[in-house]
Amino acid sequence: MGRLYLIHLDGRIYACKHCRTHLALCEDIESKSFHCRHGKAYLFKKVVNVFVGPKEDRMMTSGMHTVSDIFCVGCGSIVGWKYLVAHEKGQKHKEGKFILERPKVEDFDGSNFWVSHEAQVGGSDADDS
Repeated sequence: MGRLYLIHLDGRIYACKHCRTHLALCEDIESKSFHCRHGKAYLFKKVVNVFVGPKEDRMMTSGMHTVSDIFCVGCGSIVGWKYLVAHEKGQKHKEGKFILERPKVEDFDGSNFWVSHEAQVGGSDADDS
């Protein structure tokens, strides 16, 4: 295996909670209204520094989808999934897009990590709406 080259993102980003590998720009969020078994999840147009696992069909709250889990290239932890095929006509907009699970990522402002929404005790989710 060759040398691993990570893509460095500038600006406000989301990074792997375990190893802080950069994953996505905040500006690439399409929706914050998703949920997964671990809590909130965000839909992104694109992510970087992940590898895609094997595809599988999953029944989700919005119907049947063919998806692949996505793993951080830095530490190998699952950080979300990629929508490959939406089997229902009304869900086709998700194809080719990515879900990052909020409990598995941290917010990063380009210079210092700042407190993630999950760490705010008694905090509000109003900014996630």
